Amino acid sequence: MKEPFTVRISCGSFDDVQTAPTNTLWYRDFGYTGGRFTNATRPSFIIPPLKTLRYFPLSDGPENCYYINNVPNGHYQVRLFFALVADPNLDSEPIFDVSVEGTLFSSLLLGWSSEDDKTFAEALVFVQDSSLSICFHSTGHGDPSILSIEVLQIDDNAYKFGPPWGKSTILRTAKRLTCGSGKPAFDEDLNGIHWGGDRFWLGVKTLSSSSDDQPISTENVIAETLLAPNFYPQSIYQSAIVGTDSQPSLSFEMDVTPNKNYSVWLHFAEIENGITAEEERVFDVLINGDIAFKDIDIVRMVGERFTALVLNKTIVVTGTILSIVLQPVKGTHAIISAIEVFEIILAEKKTFTQEASALWTVKGSLGLPLRFGWNGDPCVPQQHPWSGVECQFDDTKGHWVIDGLGLDNQGLRGVIPGDISKLQHLQSINLSGNSIKGNIPTSLGTISGLQVIDLSYNELNGSIPDSLGQLASLQTLNLNGNDLSGRVPASLGGRPLHRARFNFTDNAGLCGIPGLHECGPHLSVAAKISIAFGILVGFLFLVAFAACWWKRRQNIRRAQKLATGRLFKSRQEKLLMRNLGPSLHGMCKWSSTTAHMKAPEAAMAKALHICFLA
Repeated sequence: MKEPFTVRISCGSFDDVQTAPTNTLWYRDFGYTGGRFTNATRPSFIIPPLKTLRYFPLSDGPENCYYINNVPNGHYQVRLFFALVADPNLDSEPIFDVSVEGTLFSSLLLGWSSEDDKTFAEALVFVQDSSLSICFHSTGHGDPSILSIEVLQIDDNAYKFGPPWGKSTILRTAKRLTCGSGKPAFDEDLNGIHWGGDRFWLGVKTLSSSSDDQPISTENVIAETLLAPNFYPQSIYQSAIVGTDSQPSLSFEMDVTPNKNYSVWLHFAEIENGITAEEERVFDVLINGDIAFKDIDIVRMVGERFTALVLNKTIVVTGTILSIVLQPVKGTHAIISAIEVFEIILAEKKTFTQEASALWTVKGSLGLPLRFGWNGDPCVPQQHPWSGVECQFDDTKGHWVIDGLGLDNQGLRGVIPGDISKLQHLQSINLSGNSIKGNIPTSLGTISGLQVIDLSYNELNGSIPDSLGQLASLQTLNLNGNDLSGRVPASLGGRPLHRARFNFTDNAGLCGIPGLHECGPHLSVAAKISIAFGILVGFLFLVAFAACWWKRRQNIRRAQKLATGRLFKSRQEKLLMRNLGPSLHGMCKWSSTTAHMKAPEAAMAKALHICFLA
């Protein structure tokens, strides 16, 4: 059998840490959305011996999370240990809520640091998309502080209690007791098969401070342990609490949240030396006064002594107390080895993925301040939705959707992203009173259900998209106090006649409706681009034409100058020939009759050339 996936995080630590006695490995801190690290004070001996923690000041936002990615899909035990900040100037005991995968499963209440089993929270949850989110929600009373996070894969069928068990349910560990030993059981699961997780069993010697219970134990091997799917360790069956002659019954009570469902797991093994056969110990189990299990005879049900027996029952609790009574029917006193109680929580449906992704884009594009704390899921847990976000549940999609966005007067300085159109269920959007720049996205006009758009008093520029006129449900449109320009779309100009309230004032460049100045022929953006392109092409043509004309003129002038030079030279030569003609004629004649005379070659060539010209 392969080893299960395991991640342990030492929050606030810069280095990997190993803790005794099992050399458990804790990875250095990662996956957090914010917060600060500091030294920790451990309020209970059951808390792992780690020295640092991470805490989340309210200035970092009311919601902060850890995101653990690349988690194989499956069933997981998620356990968190809490500690106190080692700083006397900070609130010594913060009060906050904890959620896993968008479902609230634990609330730390006043006094948690003084009760051992309140210093941690544990849930059994299914991972379905290869990632796990664990979030901490401030309630305004101190800064949430986290010592460690454990994510331990368990058997897919672990703690299968029947309907409605499944991927849509989360089990919160409300109580886990090992009876009779009086010692807390750490790391019991690490000695066996690890697919049972790493359960912490709080040891008790008595089920009630007012009872006369008796602890017993054995070193005998217990059969039927470490079996799938829960893989219970042998040690929890080697001790037990039994009744006495003065008080043969056993009683246990715990505080619970009213009107919730609880899964109760009871563990037994016949380890008392005096019981060797069937019908020597028979008892009923009553939960909140009703018989949950009748005529329990451990030896008869499992076939022999020193063999584990596990019983499970789902209980609906209307009050604030869960009581378990083991009442003898035949033979000797009642007996019990261990008790587990889980609160059954229906997992929250998450926000529609496309809309959650769009909000993350809005967060980055608008530059939301850290104090908003937009972390985790926008709509769940329902007790802690994102600030400025309004949600409604869409039965057809089976998810939460966003129907309102109110971020007015928050000092936002970004731009409105085009992806805001992916919030297709928006009915109102209010971004007024900020310093938002850029254009109004044309895609805003595709959100058909929009009834209110308030973008007033920002620094928006450009024109009003024609697409806004297609919003048939639009009743309020406030665009006043911006730097918008151009003609107001005709489809919007007449809308106020139909009981809608539109405001375009304080935009110096807007025109075209009563209350605004007149404007020339309205040109669409495409037309303006076409005109600009035509002007550019015409200008380039003129430049090219001028360059060609200048070049041609230069060539003409150069040709004229050359021709004038040649004409002047020709005239000079003719005048020279006219004046020297008779003499040259004689010289040429003499030259031809005295060719036998020796004359310099240069003079002869010149004479011949002059003769040729003559």
